[in-house]
Amino acid sequence: MNVLVIGGAGYIGSHCVRQLEAAGHRPVVLDNLIYGHREAVAPHVPFHNGDLGDQPLVEKVLREEAIDVVMHFAAFAYVGESMSDPLKYYDNNIGKTITLLKAMRAAGVKKFVFSSSCTIFGYAEKMPITEETPIAPISVYGQTKADAEVLLAACAKAYGMSVACFRYFNASGAAEDGSIGEDHDPETHLIPLAIWAAQGKRGGLTVFGKDYNTPDGTCLRDYVHIDDLARAHIAVFPKLEDSGVELYYNLGTGTPASVLDIIRAVETVTGLKVPYTIGERRPGDADAAYANSRKAYDDLGWEPKFKDIESIVATAWKWHQVHPDGFASKQK
Repeated sequence: MNVLVIGGAGYIGSHCVRQLEAAGHRPVVLDNLIYGHREAVAPHVPFHNGDLGDQPLVEKVLREEAIDVVMHFAAFAYVGESMSDPLKYYDNNIGKTITLLKAMRAAGVKKFVFSSSCTIFGYAEKMPITEETPIAPISVYGQTKADAEVLLAACAKAYGMSVACFRYFNASGAAEDGSIGEDHDPETHLIPLAIWAAQGKRGGLTVFGKDYNTPDGTCLRDYVHIDDLARAHIAVFPKLEDSGVELYYNLGTGTPASVLDIIRAVETVTGLKVPYTIGERRPGDADAAYANSRKAYDDLGWEPKFKDIESIVATAWKWHQVHPDGFASKQK
């Protein structure tokens, strides 16, 4: 199928583009390159530099590229920033999504795959988190994701759109060949920060709190490989053939790793020491968050290829070795 990947030059979107090609589909990318990287998308992939809030442009791309399915990854995703600038997040994550949906209706495209987030669950009382866990976001970012899910459900009922929402946990790692990977500015994710600390870049790592109710006192999170996430998004395509379908899936390994586990994994994979200090807790950090992904396994036949944290870190390490300065690096 012809698949429009909104935000296809970003971290998750660019890996999805590669997996779409590997599965025999034809990806088309729309990205405004605010956070994405043109270098993350192969030159032969059709690329449209533009914004999902530009309805005439999106309609034009949908029609001219004969798009069958839309994948939407173009959210603003910094939790702290969402709390200090909620209008920015509602404008992009909700307002522009509405514009995208209007363009899809005008062009007659009805299949939609949405990048949601485990942040919609907030402080979940029970682990692991299932699709039935109450939705109770504690950040503006998480609220915009929950609101988008409500919007998509309404469109499915009213317009016969078929939608799949993937609530994934900590996207991690890089393409196995080291060609594309994680390059955020600012970078807030633990694995690249730990690798930088091991390499002596940007000082040591700060561990935010060591008094959580976990085995080693640091937060537990579910790290799932970026390519495993991408494969799930593609596996859902046959489920979207019926009109008005609403699908919701959690994506994670179900095996949480603590902050100290990540540090040890980086040290094992790289052979380098990760210097770190213990800092104060950050407001809003839960003790643990990890997924039950049984529904994705049962419905889609999806199972993570990368099951342990060392294998995920190894792919990230390869990316950082080949691209020490991210996409700005010259390949060795």
